[in-house]
Amino acid sequence: MDGQRHGTEGDLALPGGGRRRWSTGDPTARLLTVGAALLCAVVALGVGLTASGGGRVGAVLPLVVLAGLAVGVLALTRFAAYVLLMLAVRSCVDLFKLSGPTAGRADGAGATRAMDPSTILAVLFLLAAGLWLAAQLRQRGRLRGSPLGVAMLLVGATCLVSAAGAAQPVPSALEALRIGTVVVMFVVLEQLMPDLPAVRRVLLAAYVSLALAVGYTVVLSLLGHPPAEVKGDFTRISGPFSQSTTFGRYLMFMVIFGFGIHRYLSRRLRLGLGVLLAASLLFLLLTNTRSAILGAGLGLLVVAVLHRSRRLLVALCLVAVAGVALLPSVAHRFGQLADSSAVGGGPTGNTLAWRVGYWSEIVSLANRNPVTGIGPNMTKFEADEAKKPHNDFLRAYVETGLAGLLAYLAMMVLCLHTGLNALRRAPPGSLGRGIAIGFLGCAVAFVAVSAASNVISNVVTLWYFAAFAAAAGAVARGLPAEPSRAATPRPATTGRTNR
Repeated sequence: MDGQRHGTEGDLALPGGGRRRWSTGDPTARLLTVGAALLCAVVALGVGLTASGGGRVGAVLPLVVLAGLAVGVLALTRFAAYVLLMLAVRSCVDLFKLSGPTAGRADGAGATRAMDPSTILAVLFLLAAGLWLAAQLRQRGRLRGSPLGVAMLLVGATCLVSAAGAAQPVPSALEALRIGTVVVMFVVLEQLMPDLPAVRRVLLAAYVSLALAVGYTVVLSLLGHPPAEVKGDFTRISGPFSQSTTFGRYLMFMVIFGFGIHRYLSRRLRLGLGVLLAASLLFLLLTNTRSAILGAGLGLLVVAVLHRSRRLLVALCLVAVAGVALLPSVAHRFGQLADSSAVGGGPTGNTLAWRVGYWSEIVSLANRNPVTGIGPNMTKFEADEAKKPHNDFLRAYVETGLAGLLAYLAMMVLCLHTGLNALRRAPPGSLGRGIAIGFLGCAVAFVAVSAASNVISNVVTLWYFAAFAAAAGAVARGLPAEPSRAATPRPATTGRTNR
C-alpha cells in the first residue's frame, strides 16, 4: 500500500533513490502553484468583467468566482480531495447555469455559455489536472495507462484538430474543451485508483452526487414546485439539470451501475443505495426520455443476466408494467413511435422518423472535409433544421471526420473490452465483480443509446461514466488485496526506541 500511495499524495523522487514530500517549499512545486493560481485568477477576473452587465449573470458570477478560487486552492493543495469534490457536486452545478438549455439547437449564446459555472469549473479542472499530471510524470517517469485511455485521448485530440478548422471556432472549441474534461477525468482517475479503498472513495463520491440530485428533486416536488420542463404535451422532470434528457441519461448510468454493485455492499450501504435506486427509477420514468429508459432497461438486463438474478428480471418486468399503468404519459410517449405524424412536425411527435430523415440530410456535410470533419458542435450551425445529429456515430463522422469516427469506434469497443476483462479478473463474490458487471451494463447502454441520441454532448453524465470506466479498468489490472488488520504482524520490539 505504501509503495503505491506516493503516486497520489505528491512525493517527489530524488536522484539518490529517496523521496520527499512535494510541498510549497519545493521550487518546482512553488512555481507550478503560483502559475496555476495566476491563471485561475485571470480566468475568474475576465469572466467577472465580462459579466458585469447585471441580471442573473451579475448575481451568480461573483459567487462562482469565489467558489472557483476556493476550489482552485483545494486543487493545488489536496488534488485527490478536489477530484472527489468535483464528482460529488458536479450533478448540481447546472442549477447556476447562465446560458439556458442549448441541447439540440443552434444558439447565439456562445459568450454566455463560456461564462457558465460548468465551463469555468472545466477550465479550472483542466489547469489543475494538467499540472498534477505533469508533476506525477516528473515524479514517476510515466503515468498509469490503458488502451481505453489511449482511445479516449485520440477522441479528444481529433476534437481539437477539427475545432481548429471549424467555421465558428469559439463554440466548436468550447465543445472540444468540454469533451476534453471527460478524457482528462478518466486519465486522472486511472492514477488515483491504485487499490480497492481508492476505488471505493471514487464510487462513494459518485453516489453522493446522486443523493444530492435526487434529494433536490424530492424536496422541490414535495414543496409543489417539481423541477421540470414542458415539451409539447408533456411535463418532464429535469432534476438539477437544465434538460430532462440530461437527467434521464445521468440516472440511466447511475441506476445500471448501482444495481451492479448493490449486492456486494455492507447492509447499511445496501439499504441507502436501494432507496436511492428506487427513487432514481421513478424519476427516470418521469423524465420521459425514451432513449434513457430503453438504455436503462437494456443495461439492467445485462446486469441481471450476469448476476443470474431472476428477482431482478422480475423486478424489471414489474417496473415496466407499473410505469405504463400508473404513468400514462410514459405509455403515450412510447406510443408516439408508431404515429405517422409529419417528420419533425412537432416537439413530441414521431422523433424516430424525424431522426432517420435528419440523418440522411446531414451526412453530406462531411463531404466538405471527410478527414477531420466540420468541427465539434458545428452540425447545428450548418444544418437547415439547426439541430444536433441525435446519433453519436454519425456525429463523430460529420464533425470530426474519418479520424474522429475511428477513434470513437475504438473507444466504444474498448469500453466493452474493459468491462469483459474486469469480469474475467474479478474474484467471485467481490465488489470488483459488481464493478465489472455494472460497468459492462453501462457500456452496452452507452453504445445502444449513442445510436439515436446526443450522449457525447451530456458531458456531466460522461464524468460519471468515466469514473465507472476507470474503476472497471482498475479491476481489470488486478487490484491488490486489502491487508487484514488482524493478520498484520506487529514490528519486533527491541530494548531501544527509535525516534
